[in-house]
Amino acid sequence: MHAAVPHCASGLPARGRDEPVAHRPPPHGHAVAGPEAEPPGRLYAALDLGTNNCRLLVARPEQRGFRVVDAYSRIVRLGEGLGHTNRLSEPAMERALEALVCCRDKLEERGVDRFRLIATEACRAAENGPQFIERVRQETGLALEIASRETEARLAVAGCASLVCPDANGVVLFDIGGGSSEIVWLDLRNRCGARGVALTRFIRAWISLPVGVVNLAERHGGRHVTTDTFEAMVNDARAHLEAFSLGRELSAAICDGKVHMLGTSGTVTTLAGVHFGLKRYDRRRVDGAWMDTEDVSAMIERLRAMPYEERVDNPCIGADRADLVLAGCAILEAIRRRWPCQRLRVADRGLREGILMELMAADNVWRRKPPHRQRPRGRTR
Repeated sequence: MHAAVPHCASGLPARGRDEPVAHRPPPHGHAVAGPEAEPPGRLYAALDLGTNNCRLLVARPEQRGFRVVDAYSRIVRLGEGLGHTNRLSEPAMERALEALVCCRDKLEERGVDRFRLIATEACRAAENGPQFIERVRQETGLALEIASRETEARLAVAGCASLVCPDANGVVLFDIGGGSSEIVWLDLRNRCGARGVALTRFIRAWISLPVGVVNLAERHGGRHVTTDTFEAMVNDARAHLEAFSLGRELSAAICDGKVHMLGTSGTVTTLAGVHFGLKRYDRRRVDGAWMDTEDVSAMIERLRAMPYEERVDNPCIGADRADLVLAGCAILEAIRRRWPCQRLRVADRGLREGILMELMAADNVWRRKPPHRQRPRGRTR
């Protein structure tokens, strides 16, 4: 796999502009740069149909990263009620299909011919998941694949790898999803300078928990969460962590120091947004931000103290996440209690970026060009 994508501190392209952003997607639900503004070159796309969201990124390779030229995000709650029925409901499938039609139109308008379209936990867990995938193909022409949990974990690492601290001996990477949560231990003690996507070779162990913000909130309630309810959610998630085969070895590595957490999910980006007191969500402030363990604890407590209505009104939470964010906090708290790291880095990137990185690496888009041979100086005869 190819080396690291450089971390870029610049902002996102404004509508109608196309500036380098080094694999940074725009704010949720915002597109960038109209087709007429795009220079020629092959486009790549990644689609992630999860339990809660349907998200698409379209990007063009640039140097050793890529430039996002279009993006789409819609909360569809495909997994709504799945925990009770083991089936995707008709209203949920209709919402997802509407979003997928928008994604298909974007792919066609942009002329994208290299893409990967992935469905995750909701379609993995549902009895009618394969039938829904076939329905998507028939009604939209999109061929989605149901990704394995291992694939999902690897892609999360690939998408977030450029945020791994260069001096770290290890990373506990977690992705809190709608229907499942992936936790990966990157053991970097012998990485020998490897960076970026190459870090996927150092996955020591991983686990996929069958709990996410949607199914956990449905089991315990997400609007009005008491202290007892929150602790019940934490214990629910923590019980699944016992299955992590190298849990004790990971704990020992953390005690040795130089191991940090890296979180990619709406939960951690929300915590960071609240921590910074943002009047509106700003990805430039959030992606790549560091939070000390005391700050994380304070933000979890602050969110727990917020009534549901206050969460709805918070610009970094909103109505779409107000009933799910405390379930996410409970999963995060379970991970922190099991493997307490002193620092957490926030990633507003993940599976889609990982898909793009792997597609582009497979096509050798960043292969080094031979050095330019200069003509010798001096007189010519």
